[in-house]
Amino acid sequence: MNPRELFITGAQELGVVLTSEQVNALFIYFAELNKWNQKINLTTIQEERDMVIKHGLDSLSYIKGFAPASGMRLLDMGSGAGFPALPIKIVHPEIVVTLVESVKKKASFLRHIVRTLTLSNVDVVDKRTEELSGAHLAAFDVVTARAFADMKSAISAGQPFLKPNGLIVLSRGPEETISEAELASAGVSLEKRAALTLPHSDYRRAIWVFKKTG
Repeated sequence: MNPRELFITGAQELGVVLTSEQVNALFIYFAELNKWNQKINLTTIQEERDMVIKHGLDSLSYIKGFAPASGMRLLDMGSGAGFPALPIKIVHPEIVVTLVESVKKKASFLRHIVRTLTLSNVDVVDKRTEELSGAHLAAFDVVTARAFADMKSAISAGQPFLKPNGLIVLSRGPEETISEAELASAGVSLEKRAALTLPHSDYRRAIWVFKKTG
């Protein structure tokens, strides 16, 4: 199975049906990522098969945690090379995305990809999450993060940016846990946890969804 077939069938297993235009866009993204990766360290994953599974399909697995809708605002903290938010945006162009990445060179790559794929309603902010202005507070329906060291840190960082009843969606290792007391102190409740194995791999993940309560 070639990488495109791998991606199409893997996305189907996750409940996502891709158009040929979306597949083309995602492979342009991967090609540009490989090109830029020669100059700046964006990802340690360089084999196309691994990129499809561990970046592409892993990003699309977040959609198991929320239902994208027109005008929905998503904040991605510590975006790095743009995962999971940009693959989600490519598949659901109707959402509005803010990518937060404090490393200037990585933010430059994100802007390059947004221009290359002519994505609309994507804002790249080259600041640390805690440096965001008041306009971002309580402004988002969904917050995602992939690069945070632990769930508690991600929840604490993301909660202030959620609208009431907004969702934090995280993909974590299957063994990770968090206590109800920690959630209560962070002003969120556990909405759901979905265990999964990424298609075409033995890569086990858990999608955690937390709702803002405070």
